[in-house]
Amino acid sequence: MKKGSTLFLKFVICLIAMGALTWLIWAPQLEGRATNLDLISIYADPLIIYTYIGSIPFFVALYQAFKLLGHVDHNKVFSQASVNAVKNIKYCALAFSGFIVLGLLYIMLFVKGEDPAGVIALGMFTTFASIVMATAAAVFQRLLQNAVDMKSENDLTV
Repeated sequence: MKKGSTLFLKFVICLIAMGALTWLIWAPQLEGRATNLDLISIYADPLIIYTYIGSIPFFVALYQAFKLLGHVDHNKVFSQASVNAVKNIKYCALAFSGFIVLGLLYIMLFVKGEDPAGVIALGMFTTFASIVMATAAAVFQRLLQNAVDMKSENDLTV
């Protein structure tokens, strides 16, 4: 049962990664400013490049979650490698929210002539979700680290 659950979660992580990558490649062509541009000019836009750079922590966090599920498969949940994977997920969530906040500030201060309300609302929601994920990962990291410490003490006692 456990292998099936982790296999399903790995499949979901792959679907999320493929969906996000597809959106990152396809969405710039739908943008209003890109209607009259060729493919090279679309992807040379500084905001699009910033979006690609800002998405790196998202994909790193997905990879770390995939690695964590691998530790679960091999019964190594209470190991330092699992703690490190959760810690990396936490840092990636914080970095992702930082990229979003900086992008929102750029849009609010320098993009003129367009209504940024929808983008700002979506960015605020995504930032909030990312901070909640970082907080949950921090709590889980602390609990997992305590469990690893107790396990190592028990291993030394026996």
